[in-house]
Parts: sequence; structure tokens; C-alpha cells
Amino acid sequence: MFPMLTILSMFYYICLRRRARTGTRGEVMNSRRAIESNHRTLPLTVVVQQYAKEVLDFSSHYGSENSMSYTMWNLAGMPNVYPSSGDFTQTAVFRMYGKWWEQCASAPQPFRRTPLNFHSQDYVELAFEEPVYPTAIDVLETYHPGAVIRILACSLNPFSQNPPAEVRWEVLWSGEPTKTLTPQARQFSPSIKQINFATNLIRLEINSSLLEYYTELDAVVLHGVKERPILSLYKMPVIDINDLSDSDEEKDMCESGSLCKRCGGSSLKEHTGNGFFDKLPYELIQLIVSHLTLPDLCRLAQTSKLLYQHCCDPLQYIQLSLQCYWSRLTDASLECLQSRCTLIQRLNMSWCGNKGAITITGFCSFMKVCGSELVCLELACCHFLNEACIEVIAQTCPNLQELNLSSCDRLHPQAFNHISKMSGLRRLILYRTKIEQTAMLSILTFCTELRHLNLGSCVMIEDYDLIASMISAKCKKLRSLDLWRCKNMTEKGLTELVSGCRLLEELDLGWCSTLQSSTGCFVHLARQLPSLRKLFLTANRTVCDSDIEELANNCQHLQHIDILGTRMVSPASLRKLLQSCKKLLLLDVSFCSQIDYQAVQELTVHFPNVSIKKSFTQ
Repeated sequence: MFPMLTILSMFYYICLRRRARTGTRGEVMNSRRAIESNHRTLPLTVVVQQYAKEVLDFSSHYGSENSMSYTMWNLAGMPNVYPSSGDFTQTAVFRMYGKWWEQCASAPQPFRRTPLNFHSQDYVELAFEEPVYPTAIDVLETYHPGAVIRILACSLNPFSQNPPAEVRWEVLWSGEPTKTLTPQARQFSPSIKQINFATNLIRLEINSSLLEYYTELDAVVLHGVKERPILSLYKMPVIDINDLSDSDEEKDMCESGSLCKRCGGSSLKEHTGNGFFDKLPYELIQLIVSHLTLPDLCRLAQTSKLLYQHCCDPLQYIQLSLQCYWSRLTDASLECLQSRCTLIQRLNMSWCGNKGAITITGFCSFMKVCGSELVCLELACCHFLNEACIEVIAQTCPNLQELNLSSCDRLHPQAFNHISKMSGLRRLILYRTKIEQTAMLSILTFCTELRHLNLGSCVMIEDYDLIASMISAKCKKLRSLDLWRCKNMTEKGLTELVSGCRLLEELDLGWCSTLQSSTGCFVHLARQLPSLRKLFLTANRTVCDSDIEELANNCQHLQHIDILGTRMVSPASLRKLLQSCKKLLLLDVSFCSQIDYQAVQELTVHFPNVSIKKSFTQ
């Protein structure tokens, strides 16, 4: 018996050959690019060099919404730090790095059918003053470089009063996630592709999973000419129809629904036989087809009516991630997918639909048809969402357990009131949203099944002590809570929280400066949460040896701990923590004045399985 992947490869190969034989020459040529070319630009004008004028959008940042330290807004203008290296507040820093966050219980489950060449975790979009035809792009990286994996250009001029009818995104450069040998600063200037439109909107996509610490970006320089360059083609190889590589799958993704229309059953020619495929059990063909990505399903559906039936079977769309196709997904795409997604349970539309690609009407129509079985809905950075969309989700998704609205910072506060109707929610991500206190209290009152809650950087909540008290009373099953940069929690709220939520495994209190160790709140925390696996006390200057020793005595399942910035923790208490917590994987002691590099080296020698972080500046 052949291995499953071998069967799949043979199956796909034969189907593509059949399509090549039966389709017209035009259909074959349209299935992928028939010309591969490298471009040469003739020097028509002086190259314009410009720094970013404005940061338009981003998925996350380490900094606060009300300051400039470590925020994406630092990417606007000339460099603040470069060519210096190190950890500087004047740079742009994303929220996460490495594999640590993926190891936590609060991390979302991966989606099937995600293309192997899609690695993006974060993004930032930058507007420049003058539209140009790009000739080069420089990214000034000042700490732990190597996270930039894609650079894209957009045809939309963000400063124009007359937006184009169609917004195009073109990949200028892409690469695999990398890990540099040194955290030192560098100027990253990849060789970019030439495009046939002028742009002043550039997008960087980021993957920090291989990095040892936070990547820091200082500025982006766009080089380009104002006149359209003359492109010369000098390499025109013939592309075999059978050589369908992953790099071209986005090209075959439906643009304005065109691919879905092409693969419709009515356009398929009648064939007298299906080889041996129609002799196979239906379930076996379904299993084989389930290994294909979405563009491959659309391609395969064009080969025969038998395969069209399998590729459009709603059982193939139980879970679907559209995030990797964010630049091409439109209302028409959703309309074409409606009939296939009637049984969908997990849907990821994060990053999709912005700049007019998806309308409120298009999204609501899709949800009304496809929302009844949804359990998980990821909508991070979907700026087309409004109150009507959230209301439709509440009405049409009775089984919803996971909702991610991370960085939907343009969603009106009134919209969040509808979330309280989703009483079955177990995971709710509201990072960087404008949810207000009244809506949050309503959600906690009715959504008592919550296991994972993220309220990081929710600056519109006025009284976090009241929120903590309500969480304690209503959410007894809570396993993870992210209160990153909550502005006013005191020992009263924290004491109530940990007394009522004894099952907490993850607690992020990073940059919660109103918590004071002298009140005993951290000692009480350690004694109440024996199952704790992750604790972030980032930038709390009051954390001291007694707090660390209580954690060592009571929280021996700890895996990740961040005490960056404290001046009151000694190497001796850290040694006790490392000896007691055998499962510890990550310990951040950056800017801890008593913990110098020699102490870090000594602890690393004795505890080699723990990644001890100590950032630096030069």
C-alpha cells in the first residue's frame, strides 16, 4: 500500500495532466504564469529617498496606547537609534517573540489547510509622502534583526481623496523566518521586485518565532522614482503546467470571485470516464482531498465533475483560515464560498477585508448563511467591522466558543454590548479594543464559561479593580487572564481576583504599575495559584526577593516568568526559584539592576534548560 502522501501526489498529478489535455490552450496558460521574468530598470530620473510619514495600521505592539515608548508609531520619521544597537524605548517593538506564546494553554489551535509558505505573525503599514515606483527599501533594525519576512506595496494612496476602484497589493520581497547570529543593529535591504504602479503605502510582515528576544525596528526608507521605469524582459522560460508550486497559489486564489466562477460545475466538460477514481470509496477521496490547500481545491475542482463534487463538499470546509489570503479576499470571494461553508466550525478571517475589500453587507450575508455551526471565529485587525457585524455574529452563531477581536481598535464601544449575548464563549480576545467598563461587566455577567480572557491595552476601562472583582465572582473556570498595561488595578482587585479564580495558569500583569509588593499582593498571589505556569510582572519596580521565594515555594509548575525592571531581586532568590521550578523555560531579568551579566552566565551554566533573558543597550 502506498503512503498517503504518495497517493495524494499521484492523484493530483494525474488530475492536472488531465486538465492540461482537456482544457484549451488559454485555460492552461491562465492556470499559472507562463512567463517568469527578471526586470531591469533604466535610470530615468533621480531616485527619491523618503522616510515613513505616518503609521496607518499594525497588529500589535509592546508599548502603551497613550505613549511613544516601544510603539509602532516610532517607525514614522527619521531613525531615533540607528546605528546604535540594543533595547531602546524609541523603537517599534511587537508584542511577542520566540516560541513561548505558542506553548501556552491560551494559544489558539492551528488551522488546517494553511499554506506552508505563510509565516506572517504581525504586520505594520506605513504611509510615505510621495508615491514612487520602488527601487529599494531599507529597514533599520536595531535589536535582534531577522523578523521581517514580507514587504508589500499597495496601489492605494492613503492621502488621496479619490481611492481607486480596485486596491492592489504586490509582494516586493518575501523570505523565510531567520535567526541572525548577533542581536546587533543592521540595515536590511533585500532585492525587491519591480512593480508597474507607483506606491506610497508599504507593509512589513513579521515572524519573530526564531528570535531569542524582541525585535526592534527604528525606521523604514523607501527609495523610488516618480516616472514609470522601462522594464526589460530577458528571461522567458516555458513553465510546465504540472509544476504548480506553493509560491503561485495566491495567484490562483479567487480575485473578485473569478476562480470560484471558473471552477463551477456548469463550466466543466463532460467526460466519459474518471479512470479508477470513481471506484474509490467516497470517504477515501475525501481524505485525500483534505490535504490540499484552498487554492489547490479550487484548481482541482476544475478538472472533472467528480472532483468538483469532492472539492466543494461542505465537509472539506469544517475549518478554514483565510488570513493568508487577506490581500485578495473580497465580497465576491465570500459569496462564492457560502455554499461550501454551511458546516464550517472554525473560521479565521484575521487581517481580511480592509480598505473596502469586504463590506458590512458582504460579511453579514456570509455569516447569516455560514454562522450556525461556528465554534471559533478569528477577526483580528478586521477594520470593516461595525456594531451591525457584531450583532449579526451574536444572532447567527449560537455555538460560538472563541472570538478574537484583537486590534479591532476602530470598532465603536457600543458594539461590544452584543458580546454578552454569546453566553457560551470560552475564549475572548479584546486586546487593543475600545471596550468600555459597562460592556465588559455585562459580558462577565452572562459569559460565565470563559476560560481565556485577554484585556491587554484596553484603555477605555476605568476601574480594573471592579472588573477583577466581577471576574472573581463570575468566571471561576478561568485559566488565563491577560491584563497587560491595565492602568489602575490595585492590591484590592488582585487579591479578589486570585482568591476567586484558583484555576488560573497564566496571568499577565505586565506594566501594571499601580500594584505594590509592599501590600503583600504578590505573596498572596503565589499562595492562591498553585497551578500557575506563566506570570508576567514586567516593569513592576517593587517585586522583591520575598515575592520570588513565595513563587518558588508555592508555584512549582511555573514555565514562564518575566520580572523585567525590578531593582529588588537578587541572584540568590533567582537560584532558589530555578531550583524549585523544574519546568521553568523562560526567565526575563532584563533591566534588573542586581542581576548583572555575570550572574546570568552563572545561572545559565547551572540551569541550561532555562532561557534567561538579559537585554542590553549600547
